[in-house]
Amino acid sequence: DKSFNDSAWAGLEKAGEELGVEPKLLQSAKQDDYPPNLGNMAESVDVTLAVGFLFEDAMDAVADQYPDKLFGLVDTIVDKPNVMSVNFKEHEGSFLVGVIAGLTTESNVIGFVGGMENPVIQKFEVGFIAGVKSVNPDADVKVNYTGAFDDPDKGKEVALTQNQQKADVIFHASGACGIGVIQAADEKDFWAIGVDMDQSAESTKNKVLCSMIKRVDVATYTVIDSYVKDDFKGGADNALELGLKEEGVGYSDGGGNVSSELSEIVEKYKTAIN
Repeated sequence: DKSFNDSAWAGLEKAGEELGVEPKLLQSAKQDDYPPNLGNMAESVDVTLAVGFLFEDAMDAVADQYPDKLFGLVDTIVDKPNVMSVNFKEHEGSFLVGVIAGLTTESNVIGFVGGMENPVIQKFEVGFIAGVKSVNPDADVKVNYTGAFDDPDKGKEVALTQNQQKADVIFHASGACGIGVIQAADEKDFWAIGVDMDQSAESTKNKVLCSMIKRVDVATYTVIDSYVKDDFKGGADNALELGLKEEGVGYSDGGGNVSSELSEIVEKYKTAIN
């Protein structure tokens, strides 16, 4: 998806290089695959990681079925002693790119494209809108959800509709749907804001203004590192939450589109949040 899942896998690849573990990958085509895939992986490896809040129910069940196995879970919490949960303060990083969007727009109309509507993606939404409004209270922020994370065509369709409504900066938090958002930005010459990883390379015309970085790679690496160091801590009380202070979220400017003046303003907000 050039975003959330690729970032998660990058953390496992880093763990393979630095911690001497062997990462393995098993992809699910649909949610019904989650329980059997988690079970199959748990039977053959020491630590099984699942990324995404959609895994919550499956993880809850499989962790009970394999009480002697260790699990890592990103973006939600399962309160089991053998499950280490890692969450993020997505609203903090989204606030920063909201500031950038609010000071970049010329039409005073800005878009947000979410994937599936749930508390995690809503944190992106509210943080982004707060950032926009902090520097541009008169801006109109259009909000739409694709209802999926794996449909670039749907992301493109929603982005084109928002652009027709005069949105000239559109932030997505929609997984692979965001590839379509960036394609629309290239076609219609507006700014897209990427998510999770630096997505500037996904634009053929350098139309990714910046990207809200969510270090899913840090989450997956942290779980494996804790296992290697025999410091694995499961349960809700030990769940981690990574924000700006922990360098779990932030923003990137791989396309070189954020001016030094704008960057200085964003840094002031970042310092205030910390």
